[in-house]
Amino acid sequence: MKHCWFMPIALLLPLQLNATDAVVVARVATIAINPREITVLHLHPEFESTIRMPEEVTSVILGSPGEFKAEHSADEPNYVYVKPITKEPAQSNLLIAMKSGQHVTLELVSDGASIANQSQPVDFLIEYSSARSFLISSDSGALAMPTPPSKEREDATSGSDAGTGSAQLSSLDGEFKEQARVNAPKWTKWEGQQIETSIGDMRQLSNETMISYSILNSSNQPVEILPPQIQITERTATKKKKKEGKGIISDQLEIRDYRLSTTRLEPGGRADGVVVFDRPNFKESTEKLFLEIAQADQVDHPVLIRLPFTPPISGNGN
Repeated sequence: MKHCWFMPIALLLPLQLNATDAVVVARVATIAINPREITVLHLHPEFESTIRMPEEVTSVILGSPGEFKAEHSADEPNYVYVKPITKEPAQSNLLIAMKSGQHVTLELVSDGASIANQSQPVDFLIEYSSARSFLISSDSGALAMPTPPSKEREDATSGSDAGTGSAQLSSLDGEFKEQARVNAPKWTKWEGQQIETSIGDMRQLSNETMISYSILNSSNQPVEILPPQIQITERTATKKKKKEGKGIISDQLEIRDYRLSTTRLEPGGRADGVVVFDRPNFKESTEKLFLEIAQADQVDHPVLIRLPFTPPISGNGN
C-alpha cells in the first residue's frame, strides 16, 4: 500500500515550544477517504492531534497503546484525538471505521521530544472528506472512491468506481440480493478466527470478475469486518540451497466495486457481500487467486479463500 501525503487546504502555523526559541510548525489538512491508501500523521509529544471524520465513528483500533493514545467519545461521534505518550521516537498504525462501513488507515509517526528531530510539520487537524466529493488523491491521480449505493440497500456499504457502467451495477445489485436470500449457506470454519465464510456465485463480466460471499460471526463477541480484497500469490523457491522452504509473493488486484451489508457483526450475526475486481488475463501455474476477508483487529491474519482463476459462470451484465 502506498502512502497518501496530505493534500489541499494545508495551513502551516509556527507555534512556540515552552520558553525556548524552538518552534513547531503545525499543519491543518483536508484529504479524501480512500481505504486503499495510508495517511501519514506526524505527531509531537505534548501536542494532541484531531481527526475529523465525515460521519459517525464506530471503532478505533490502535497498534501500539504503549506509545500513543487514541480517544473517541460518543458525545463527539465524528472526532478522534491522537497524541504520543512517550518522548522517544515512535511509530504505529491506527484504523478508524465508520458507521457506513468505510474506514481509513493511518501511520502514526512521532520523531520524539526534540524539536530538532522533527522532520515534518505536526498535523494538528486532519479533516477527512466523504468519498462522494470526488476529491483527487495527490499521488494516485484517480477518483478517491465511490458513487452512492442503490436506494434499495442504503444500509449497505459500497465501493463503486465512478466509471462503472449501469449494466454492471444492475448485475452487481442483483447478485447482492440473491446472496442475501440464501437461507442456509454452507459455512467454512477457519482455525483461530471468529468468523465463518461461504462463497456464492462467481462470474465473468466482460474483463472483470464478480463473486458473492457471506460471513458469519460464530463467536460470542462482536466482530468488525473490513472491506474485501483480492490477491494473487506466487510461491518462489528460496536462494538457500540447504533449505527447502519457499517464500510467497502477493499482489493486490484492483477492486472495481463492492457491496457489503454491514461491517459490524454481533454474535451470530451475518453479512452478505459482492465484489467486482480486475482479474488478469493469464497467470503462471504457481500463482493462486484468493478472496481476502479480515477482521479489523486481525488485519495481519486475514482469511484467504481460494478462488478458481476461470469463473464457472459467464455473465453479460444483464
